[in-house]
Amino acid sequence: MSRKYFGTDGIRGTVGQAPITPDFMLRLGHAVGRVLRKTSQRPTVLIGKDTRISGYMIESALEAGFASAGVNVLLTGPLPTPGVAYLTRALRQDLGVVISASHNPFEDNGIKFFSAKGEKLPDAWELAVEAALDEEPQWVDSASLGRAKRLEDARGRYIEFCKASFGSDLTLKGLKIVVDAANGAAYHVAPDVFHELGAEVISIGCKPDGFNINAGFGATAPGALVEAVKAHGAHYGVALDGDADRLQLVDDQGRLYNGDELLFAMVADRLDQGQRVPGAVGTLMTNMAVELALRSRDVEFVRAKVGDRYVLEELAARGWQLGGEGSGHLLALDKHTTGDGIVSALLVLQAVCRSGRSLAQQLAGVTLFPQTLINVRLQPGQDWKSSRRLAEVQAAVTAELAGKGRVLIRASGTEPLLRVMVEASDAGLAQRCAQRLVDALAD
Repeated sequence: MSRKYFGTDGIRGTVGQAPITPDFMLRLGHAVGRVLRKTSQRPTVLIGKDTRISGYMIESALEAGFASAGVNVLLTGPLPTPGVAYLTRALRQDLGVVISASHNPFEDNGIKFFSAKGEKLPDAWELAVEAALDEEPQWVDSASLGRAKRLEDARGRYIEFCKASFGSDLTLKGLKIVVDAANGAAYHVAPDVFHELGAEVISIGCKPDGFNINAGFGATAPGALVEAVKAHGAHYGVALDGDADRLQLVDDQGRLYNGDELLFAMVADRLDQGQRVPGAVGTLMTNMAVELALRSRDVEFVRAKVGDRYVLEELAARGWQLGGEGSGHLLALDKHTTGDGIVSALLVLQAVCRSGRSLAQQLAGVTLFPQTLINVRLQPGQDWKSSRRLAEVQAAVTAELAGKGRVLIRASGTEPLLRVMVEASDAGLAQRCAQRLVDALAD
């Protein structure tokens, strides 16, 4: 069944335009509250947010909506998305709510939900909320209204949780680390985590003003981190996105490591410790070099659809623990129920500290394949899947790349575009094959 409001990562849009308006947020809080009341007499929800100025408006509207349905509210203030997931589970709350548009600019905002277990909720729950939104509100009387209060030291609790994911026998002493929080939710969390584990910390992107989230800083703009690492002579740099569930990492040479490489480093560290890693999950976009490197170490590799929720679903179905995307969403399900940029950085740095080898040395055998991506605009009604010519050329290219590359053709979920991606051990080969596929679409 199609959904009216929920996308692949909650509800998101431009502030002031439907559905990111205060009247809708009040209705949403009320509708979610009514769904919760079906299974709990007096539910309590925990609400966290990033640093966007619109967060105050949305928080107030949601709070009113929940109270009007007889649901109590616990407010954390600015806190990373994975911090809300953790506290929802640790404090036995009925629901976790995050007000954030992740890596989007400040003009946008959105809502994500977590279950009492700190996990993303299933489609059936979202459909139930959408059904409740279409119904007339049922305001409770004064005696049944929900109450709201602020959670003291949510930040400190989450800092301790992050630190606990790092080996108790290890320290970051001797390392100088630049921490870039994208002027987002981790601005008052991430620097302290690394400092309290012994690192010398230089902070950038940690001065939010409500408007500068993700603006020139963070995981989606790592240039600032690369420059800061060089300027300060740091060993590593850690960049998070606005809600701190995404990670990019830079070494002392200014080399940027994406999520594909960091996933391999996390797997390799466990293997080096003698732990069994039956498999790992990436996405359709994960670089083939990582897949080959994992298989060379007898680790099965499976590709999910693009999106961390699909990686999570695949991990859960197989009972595996490690997965991620090139964008830096990394999952270690024995450490957390959701992607956590800070925890992921600690797991990678743990591998560095434990092995005595730099990240570059650990990844010396993993050379990412060059990728060529060409976006082709689709005409209205164009049925590319039925193109016989494209199918013939794709089969020929796939045969030519056997064992040394791959083809991925997929439609954009947001624009009338067809994304043609070819990955090969040779950049020229990838470019030529991609162009052949694009030309076949025009025939």
